[in-house]
Amino acid sequence: MAESRRDPIVRTVPQPADMNGNGDIFGGWVLSQMDVAGGALAAKVARGRVATVAITAMTFVEPIKVGDMVSIYGEVEKIGRTSITIALETVVQRRHGNTDIRVTHGTFVFVAIDEEGKPRAVPREAMA
Repeated sequence: MAESRRDPIVRTVPQPADMNGNGDIFGGWVLSQMDVAGGALAAKVARGRVATVAITAMTFVEPIKVGDMVSIYGEVEKIGRTSITIALETVVQRRHGNTDIRVTHGTFVFVAIDEEGKPRAVPREAMA
């Protein structure tokens, strides 16, 4: 994903309770933030509820520290009949810095679901 000035889907600052035993931010916390961001984008595309069905790729590049400004960016990679594949990238700015540092990236797959939680077709206009 090319870096450019864009709006993040999620922007947050991790707290001490989000640390692992090494003093860095727990990988599961980062995954959950990415899932929230990807789900928000997928739901917008699907015009309704979605469910995460897969994380097909995930790479941790650099640690995240307490106090970092965490921004998660995403873009639609592919739209299937019921599925939406989202490429996500997590970038941080260290507490007293202003340089963007890419810390994680991954590919998440969501399925559009109806009120009963069953797969439904992604609206045709989303595929255009």
